[in-house]
Order: sequence, then structure tokens, then C-alpha cells
Amino acid sequence: MTTLPPKMFAVIQTHDGYTGSPSGPFIEDAADWLAEAEIDVPEPGPGQVLIKLRTASVNPSDIHFIKGEYGQPRVKGMPAGFEGCGDVVATGKGAEALQGQRVAFVAAGSGAWAEYVVTQALMCIPLRPDISDEDGSAQIVNPMTAMAMVDIARSAGEAFVVSAATSQLGKLMCALGRDLGLKPIALVRRAEAVESMKAHGAHEVLVTTDPGVVQKFSELSHELKPRVFLDAVADQLSEQIFCAMPNGARWVVYGKLSPELPKLTQTGQLIFMNKRIEGFWLTQWMTSTPPADQMRVVAEVQARFADGRWKTDVSERLKLRDVVGNLADALKKSDGKVLITP
Repeated sequence: MTTLPPKMFAVIQTHDGYTGSPSGPFIEDAADWLAEAEIDVPEPGPGQVLIKLRTASVNPSDIHFIKGEYGQPRVKGMPAGFEGCGDVVATGKGAEALQGQRVAFVAAGSGAWAEYVVTQALMCIPLRPDISDEDGSAQIVNPMTAMAMVDIARSAGEAFVVSAATSQLGKLMCALGRDLGLKPIALVRRAEAVESMKAHGAHEVLVTTDPGVVQKFSELSHELKPRVFLDAVADQLSEQIFCAMPNGARWVVYGKLSPELPKLTQTGQLIFMNKRIEGFWLTQWMTSTPPADQMRVVAEVQARFADGRWKTDVSERLKLRDVVGNLADALKKSDGKVLITP
């Protein structure tokens, strides 16, 4: 049996609750929101596991959360971070089957940016031995979201729209769409990203800073008839794209990269064109989707990472003790994930 230390190093939150003023997943100084601390190693309760961290990943949702802009309230003094991978070193009642396994996890009790993490067994996925720790640390939030949302798009036609397409999740969705014979329309900020996104599977790529982007999308929409818009930006351009989509279109918001609060300019479309605006939250999907469907998705995700069809693009690696001092600068590097190791 593993002997556990009484204390551990963690990057903890220094604020409670919500901010109430969304400003996007950007920070100038992590010390505004986070601090270093030595805290007690948590104990797993019924249905929970204790994980010794190998690698954690940083997602936009982590930054929204520490700033009080996420859908769950912060708890001052608790470790930050949602996602990672590690080894199960202790279990609560009912979770014994995971003892000793290397798992990908989403933290539900004590955050991922710590030497040890407590979470629900239901939020853990045992990892195949041919999955690296880097891919394992980013195995759930983006890949599972990609699979679930492309399933939504697939049910509504051949083409679909992806915003923030150069993100890790955007690339996964474009590649998956291509492999399924679909036609992803990628929205990117920079013209130099066009060719790389086509290589990642985008059927068409539009640059959002192009003054004619809405007209160009309108023409594409008339031709390809995309009925699902998978959107992580949620700004006024998003609203214009949605308005240019055909009857029955769905604007599925799964992130808020822009601090802009869009106005609805054509609400009549919701009535007369049967359009709708909705949200997607992976936690809800994981707790409401039948286990057999989840296992199908999990198996496909791991197979794609194992054979190289998907990979985690890494922009920066930080040690846990360097997070507070260096996270803000690390996040300024584009098109890759920041990973954290103990």
C-alpha cells in the first residue's frame, strides 16, 4: 500500500464565487488569482479516487474559472485546474476498481494543479499504455467535446461551422469532420492559418478579420447549407454568422473567448426560420449520456491519439512551482496547450 505524505504543494485560488464581469480567458498576472501553498493531501470519499498527478493541461475554462467567469463558483483556498492525468493511489468505497490505474480525469473535488487530486471515479478514464502522459492530460475536455459536438453536427447535414478553429479543439473537430466525410467551415483570425487549417481537415477557411467575411460566409452558406455552428467565441460576428445560416440552424455555444456581449439583431429568425441558440457543457454530457455511448466515444478518442490521427500540440511546459510566475506569459503563445507537471 502506498504511503501518502500529509501535505502537498498546490496552486490555489485566492478568491471566492463569481466576478460578474466577463472579460475572457486572458490574464496579465496569475498572482491576481492564484497563490502557491502547502495544503493537506485530500482523502477520497465514497465513489471518489485520489490521483497522484503526472501532467495537467490548461484550458480556457480554467482561466474563466479562476477569474470567476465560469458556471461554477470558485472556492478560496482550493487548488485550481480541471483536467489532467495521473495514477490512482487511494480510493473511496465503490471506486476500488481504479486502484493503481493510470487515468485521465476531470477534477470535481480538488483541482488538478496540485501534487494530488481528488475527483469522482465517474470523471476518470483508464488510459491505454500507448497513450502518452501529454495526450492523457488533454484526453477529456477537448477530445470528448469534439466527438460529442461533431455528433451533433453530423445529425444535421454535411457541413458545419467551427469558430476559433486554430485552437486544439477546433483542429480536432475539423479533422474528425473530414474523416467522417463532412465539410467543416473553419473561422480563423489570421490569414496565415488558412493553409494549415485545410491540412487539418477544414473544407473551407474564412478569416474573421477580413471585412468581407460575412458576405463570403453568406455565399458559402447558400451553397453548403451548414445547420450547426460550434462556437467558442460568442461575439457579434458569431451572431452575424448565425443569421446568415439557413432554416433550422443551431448556434451551439461552448465557450466565451470574446468579452464582447453580442446583440440579437434578427430574433424573428428564431420564430419563422426555426433557428435556436443553445449551450454545450461536457460535464452535463458525461453525466447524462448512457455508459455504452460514452465508452464508444472514449474508445474512439483513445484510438485516434494512439495511432497519431490526433495529437496534443504543446506550446509550453511548466513545473507546478512555476505556474504562478509564468502562466500568463505561457498563455500568450498561440496554437498549443500549456501543460503542467509536478
